[in-house]
Amino acid sequence: MATAVQKITLSSSRDIPFNKLVLSQSNVRRVKAGVSIEELAEDIARRGLLQGLNVRAVVDADGVETGMYEIPAGGRRYRALELLVKRKRLARTAPVPCVVREGGIAEEDSLAENVQRAPLHPLDQFRAFLALRENGQSEEEIAAAFFLSVAVVKQRLKLASLSPKLLDTYAEDGLTLDQLMAFTVSGDHERQQQVLERLAQAYDKQPHVIRRMLTEGAVRASDKRARFIGIEVYEAAGGTVLRDLFQGDDGGWLPDVTLVDRMVAEKLAIEADGIRSEGWKWIEVAPDFAYGHTYGLRQLRGEPTPLTEEEEAARVTTQTEYDRLSEEHPDADELPEEIDARLGELEAMLEAFETRPLEFDPAEVVRAGAFVSIAQDGKLRVERGYVRPEDEVPVEEDQERSAESHDGSAMPSAPHKEAAACDAPAEPEEEDGLAPISDRLLTELTTHRTLGLRHALGEQPDIAFLAAVHALTLKAFYAYGSDSCLELDLKSVSFSVQAPGLNDSVSAEALRVRHESWAKALPKEPVALWDTLSGWDRDSRAALFAHVVSLSVNAVHEAWNRRPRAFAHAERLAQAVSLNMAAVGWKPTVDTFLGRVTKARILQAVTEAKGKRAAERIAHLKKGDMAREAESLLVDSGWLPEVLRTQPYVIAGEETAAIDGETAMADSEDLADTEEPEAISPPIAAE
Repeated sequence: MATAVQKITLSSSRDIPFNKLVLSQSNVRRVKAGVSIEELAEDIARRGLLQGLNVRAVVDADGVETGMYEIPAGGRRYRALELLVKRKRLARTAPVPCVVREGGIAEEDSLAENVQRAPLHPLDQFRAFLALRENGQSEEEIAAAFFLSVAVVKQRLKLASLSPKLLDTYAEDGLTLDQLMAFTVSGDHERQQQVLERLAQAYDKQPHVIRRMLTEGAVRASDKRARFIGIEVYEAAGGTVLRDLFQGDDGGWLPDVTLVDRMVAEKLAIEADGIRSEGWKWIEVAPDFAYGHTYGLRQLRGEPTPLTEEEEAARVTTQTEYDRLSEEHPDADELPEEIDARLGELEAMLEAFETRPLEFDPAEVVRAGAFVSIAQDGKLRVERGYVRPEDEVPVEEDQERSAESHDGSAMPSAPHKEAAACDAPAEPEEEDGLAPISDRLLTELTTHRTLGLRHALGEQPDIAFLAAVHALTLKAFYAYGSDSCLELDLKSVSFSVQAPGLNDSVSAEALRVRHESWAKALPKEPVALWDTLSGWDRDSRAALFAHVVSLSVNAVHEAWNRRPRAFAHAERLAQAVSLNMAAVGWKPTVDTFLGRVTKARILQAVTEAKGKRAAERIAHLKKGDMAREAESLLVDSGWLPEVLRTQPYVIAGEETAAIDGETAMADSEDLADTEEPEAISPPIAAE
């Protein structure tokens, strides 16, 4: 005979007035967690009580019910109702839906209600938010209803809008939430699915790898081209922007590279037309120019546009206000926000007065030109007033030789000195009046004077230093460096091979700014240079000297030009100035290093910077993928190839230093990618 299944009996439920309810000491929840009481009270006020309370009758010592009920499960809901009662938003006698329990253990009821409650899967939450928006609720309304920030609502809606294939994979635990968030960078479902398929074959599935795959080929919003045209203008032209709502994305990515390049070219052309209207003979336009593109060209020295009376008055007023605010807060570690903002505005206004456009001689403008490009910060860069050698005004032949000396005789030029000494005719007999001094005698006399100058200069270091600064500055800042009797030379080396990003590097920009600053401080004509330098203090001369000498540094390795001793000296110089290439902005990227060396070199770099395990994780990849993975690992690590490292200083003999220099260069040659060798051209010298 079959045994009948025992039917269960559910606890009864009924409404109990709020003032008949009290908290129970049997509630196992002691630690605050989740939504606050305030937020829960507001939710109940908006939607009502969605879940009843679990209560038990309170009995006296004799076991007789007192008419009160304690709450072992539902204490947070009770406190939220209590808050509404205190604020007069709920009556004290308002009926509260309750499940009345009998028998069992109160603590067990409380524990079971909390433990057996299954939390909502995040995907269900994402889809629920999407359903609310599709039903007409705005992001702000959803955020207000669930006490969330609008940014969080946008994030969850973005997750809900991913490809259904991705969401299904996530629901089956095939993706982590962090990985899913990385996919939101792109809204293209097809692209998302392509990356998902690639991810299945990849060893490294970290979120940053997914983001990189989704944004391959896109232009970062922080790129100078994007900043030049403006994100809003790009979007108005039909471009889209990929954004990462879950972490800093530096403005996002612009995937339509063709549109970006076209808009950049169009805007540069418009800007160039405005520059061309100034009367320049030629204009060269490009987003970038190679480092050293102005070598060999003479730069005109313009004069700042003078201020009008109104502008001068505005400048004085601005300076007065700036000085007053500065004096009112002389020792403040942190200025009030409004004062700090105002000082920033005043500084910008004063800088605008100081950096006024230059005026050039119209006769010079018609044979000079300008370079129009984009600066690293995305602003227009205009380099005006460069004269090509073929556009220079012809110089009279043998001008130096025809120059009159102090007594009217001609000074032989350097290439003909020896011939003049050998072929000079016999000195003429004295006639009535003064005859010109012969070339032979003039040469002999000036040799004595030269030796006298050498001796005297050698005993006066300060004047010798001034003379050296003068001679080298002539070479660095003036088209014709022949206004000095010192036969010192300065070779400002250009580069036959342009490394990626060289002209926009930190060092290039710093050199450019420093050079322009010195150019403004120097006189327009070279004949005035000596008097100008004579009036400077020693520190100013030393600073200029350091800059000029720095322009002559050449530590470039060229296969056809082996200079082991020069490279050994470059290492000593790097040690002396504590050169750190990572600190000045060099990073190992696919373009700068990783994509141009062998896989073994890539793995060696990752091992040195991140350890053997990190290298093993990417060892199975093809070279292109390996280089991109290595870039992600190394880009902020400070790692440098050996040829860029500054070694600790070790005292060594000259012979040892030379050997070390040859070894260092041999090591650098090994860095060349044997799979993709590059042609190396001889350098283009420029004075």
